[in-house]
Amino acid sequence: MKDELLYHLEDKPPFSISLLLAAQHLLAALGGIIAVPLVIGSALGLSGAEKIALVNAALLVSGAVTFVQSRGIGPIGLRLPAVMGTSFTFVASAIAIGSNEEYGVAGILGSSLVASLVMIIGSFFMPQIRKLFPPVVTGTVVAMIGLSLLPVGLDWFAGGQVGSTQYASASNLMVAFFVLFVVIALTQWGKGIFASASIVIGMIVGYVTVVVLEKGFGLDLGLVNFSGIEQAPVFALPTLFEYGFAFPISGIIGMSIAYLVTIVESSGNFLALGEATQTKVSGQRMKSGILCEGLGSAFAALMSTTPFSTFAQNIGIISLTGVASRFVVAMAGILLVLAGIFPIFGALVVSIPLPVLGGAGLMMFAMIITAGIQVLGRVEINKRNGLVISVSLGLGLMVTMRPEVLNALPEFIQVIFKSGITVGSLSALILNLILPGREIVKDEE
Repeated sequence: MKDELLYHLEDKPPFSISLLLAAQHLLAALGGIIAVPLVIGSALGLSGAEKIALVNAALLVSGAVTFVQSRGIGPIGLRLPAVMGTSFTFVASAIAIGSNEEYGVAGILGSSLVASLVMIIGSFFMPQIRKLFPPVVTGTVVAMIGLSLLPVGLDWFAGGQVGSTQYASASNLMVAFFVLFVVIALTQWGKGIFASASIVIGMIVGYVTVVVLEKGFGLDLGLVNFSGIEQAPVFALPTLFEYGFAFPISGIIGMSIAYLVTIVESSGNFLALGEATQTKVSGQRMKSGILCEGLGSAFAALMSTTPFSTFAQNIGIISLTGVASRFVVAMAGILLVLAGIFPIFGALVVSIPLPVLGGAGLMMFAMIITAGIQVLGRVEINKRNGLVISVSLGLGLMVTMRPEVLNALPEFIQVIFKSGITVGSLSALILNLILPGREIVKDEE
């Protein structure tokens, strides 16, 4: 494969450049990190102060676990540029547990803490699990990750959720396309830092342009809202054991299922990171990565926030910019910690309009699809492999585009199969195992 990386895995760009490159990972991840505690807090009717505390804890723990995952400590950590954040996989279980007045948030945290053992113990089986991912499965899973993220990017691009009054308005689309064109121009024709930081530069240009149009020229685009910045406290520290712990059996079972699903999703993300960074992802490396996620999720429970997993959207940044340095992402972890203890910093980033995020996000997620296609390009497309690819992508897209197909199934089944990444991954794994002619994978140590 042609080497198109500007910075390789072990490269350490100068501090000023690393800071800018780390900022674009922060911008891509921040919305997803704070969304989970806000959704759970709103569903449980928590006060504004309690939701802010959940968000602060999520940011701080995300940063700490991102740093460990990227840099590594002994046997813990993937040692790839992996950004960690709160996972939507756990939202349904968390709301179900927390809605029980007997348990509340304490039940969520206690169940999460105990069930994290599923991921910690499961990490020791990753060398065996890695052997189930030949290129036909890996390429399918990587492509499915990008395809499942694309609807999110499209909603950002249009400025919100389908049905909202401003969805796909002319102003939203113009802003999104403007940012998209800036990112394309910088990526294709930019040199040095302008190419490697094309996403963050494109978003800054888009944000400043919107602010100037609204505040300077008085245009009513309805995209900039500084109220969150005005209300955010300047400094805050999360509190250990703030809600206490409760350990409902049903909650532990529900969380355990969610952790199993996360192992499958994270395995795909690790392999996608390997493709983006041109690094062989061995079973031993996957073991270290899953162990970090499990221990990080246990730490999250102690810090009064929800479990974590590897963020797929940041993989697109690496594919698009060619910056594969794990030290850059470790610095992004430090920035996330700062965002956790200085909430006003996070509020500033959250004020970025969705179409600005969408213009860059569309490119990031599409690049993950391209990475999957590149892997599949090295696979012989015969009848057998064609079935693995087409059926898996079809089932994954079915759940992604029409999640209503699961509505009639029991709730625990919905928890398992509501993610297109999970459905596509499991389908590819199972079909590859049962169809004749399976390729034997030799683990790369």
